[in-house]
Amino acid sequence: MSRSAREILKQYWNYESFRPGQEDIVHSVLSGKDVLALMPTGAGKSICSQVPALAKEGICLVVSPLIALMKDQVQHLRSKGITAFAIYSGMSRKDVIATFKLAITGNCKFLYVSPERLETDLFREFLPVMDVNLIAVDEAHCISQWGYDFRPPYLRIAALRDELPGVPVLALTASATKEIRADICIRLKLNQPEIFTQTFLRPNLSFSALKTTSIFNSLTGILRKQEGSAIVYSRNRRRTKEISDLLNMHGLSADYYHAGLGQEQRSEKQDRWRRNDLRIMVCTNAFGMGIDKPDVRLVLHTDVPDCLESYYQEAGRAGRDGKKAFAILLYNDQMLEDLEESHKIQYPPLKFIREVYQGVANYLQVPLGTVGVYYPFDFPDFLKRFSLDAKRTNAALQMLGQEDLLSLNETVFKPATACFICEKEALYAFENENPALEPLIKTLLRTYSGIYDQPVSIREKQLAFLLKWPPEQVLKGLYELQRFQIIEYIPQKEEPQIYFNQPRRKAADVQIDQKAYQFRKEQFIRRAKAMLGYIATPNCRSTYIARYFGEASPEDCRICDRCLRNKQPKLSAGQFALIYRIVVERTRELSIPAADLFDHFPEIHSGQLRKVIDFIQAENKLTVDPDGFVRVSN
Repeated sequence: MSRSAREILKQYWNYESFRPGQEDIVHSVLSGKDVLALMPTGAGKSICSQVPALAKEGICLVVSPLIALMKDQVQHLRSKGITAFAIYSGMSRKDVIATFKLAITGNCKFLYVSPERLETDLFREFLPVMDVNLIAVDEAHCISQWGYDFRPPYLRIAALRDELPGVPVLALTASATKEIRADICIRLKLNQPEIFTQTFLRPNLSFSALKTTSIFNSLTGILRKQEGSAIVYSRNRRRTKEISDLLNMHGLSADYYHAGLGQEQRSEKQDRWRRNDLRIMVCTNAFGMGIDKPDVRLVLHTDVPDCLESYYQEAGRAGRDGKKAFAILLYNDQMLEDLEESHKIQYPPLKFIREVYQGVANYLQVPLGTVGVYYPFDFPDFLKRFSLDAKRTNAALQMLGQEDLLSLNETVFKPATACFICEKEALYAFENENPALEPLIKTLLRTYSGIYDQPVSIREKQLAFLLKWPPEQVLKGLYELQRFQIIEYIPQKEEPQIYFNQPRRKAADVQIDQKAYQFRKEQFIRRAKAMLGYIATPNCRSTYIARYFGEASPEDCRICDRCLRNKQPKLSAGQFALIYRIVVERTRELSIPAADLFDHFPEIHSGQLRKVIDFIQAENKLTVDPDGFVRVSN
């Protein structure tokens, strides 16, 4: 290992040594080899691209599908004094050009780009003059149709090999089976790559799956018993707020997070949680990417994910500091039935996909032939207007995205714009009549060149700083200028957008590659079965996960719920009947909250009690009344 790499690690990250696995990857990249690195969540993937890129002259081109993650990485690098930029969906042409120029002339070390940007004319125009030293492909599993998160734009990355001959490629992913790894190597045209994998076993992380008749009561019970920072995952945006509100009502400090919130809201919530001003974050899977909080003690899921890849990645955000942590999946029978049948929703028929495509075109009033245009898209309103089911419609949009016909971008940032639309004589007269707004007018004209000729991007916070005004006063002034038709002002937006990748066509002309469609459907069913198998397995959960990802002969973890249960003494028929009778009688005599059920039987071995309770639940003889108290029937 070159000494310069260790010096870089010490200088920018203040680490004396690399984590296990990182050093070999950095060494291979520095020697100019293509590399595929499979590193579980929290293993430090970013350092594997950032250290060698800093050790070499030129720019590291990082391809990433997640705008939030790109922004987070850029901010993180800049905080260390490292020049980094990002180009992603929703940026204006002017801003993209300015960013490319800064990247080329401004001692830039990292340029993050979304895969959609790789085939644009602007990217092709600037690429030849970039001194690219490394191509890093984050979330590399997105290139494989075998994978759970296939994205067609990733298929275009391989074309970079022709444009940048001799530049090594580092493909990074947290979760990929053997088939996906092989597919990544083929589709990225990796040349005799070195493949690095790490064990999927997390010796400090205890996995559990708990069947329950009351998700919320079980959730609060666990959060009360186990202290420390926690993440609670829900698949439904609305439910994140509902759960957060209920937790706060029960005296547990919580907030909610999903992609539908504004950037400032998300950042503020995230920062509070990072600082431990807030204990519990209830969120969708939009939360967690790029967040390195080592002291998370609990990750709980209130829904069953549709594949082990995403579950393992989300659960793996617990215990990154190496101390004991827990990943607990709460489920009920209905969730398992829904997952078994979910392929029927996730892979709707062509007729329905065409209906959704036509509905989108009608809703947004998109003319035939339109291509390369972003349209703000209010998904709930669209569903309401066309009386559509949310899950099936979202699946149809994903299918259209995988066919590269259109794409739904969850959060596309649109900066605020302004343009003067009145004659100069009228402007002078307006300033004389409205002296309170004159400083704002003058600052706009001085700060943003061209604002009299065309809409330009403006920053309300910058205006507030220059004017020494409160931000709300700046906003009020801009709206006033618009009301008097002095300027045309479009506020900053961060909202879902529909983008037409190909010219808008008639719905009847929309076709789906049936062979690829059927292949992806079969893979989805296979992954769902593996997830169900994880829940049902009688053996170690950690080894189940490791074997799924192709790890040979992993050892039992001895700390998951299955390992602990298998170590417990056997129950005789007489012991079982006695404990069963005690549980029935005591729950009849006492009002026992579901969350405290196990505390009311101190004389019974916890493992034996658990077996009896599990049997009672499986027989549907345990219920929780509206007040949260347990009832057990004979």
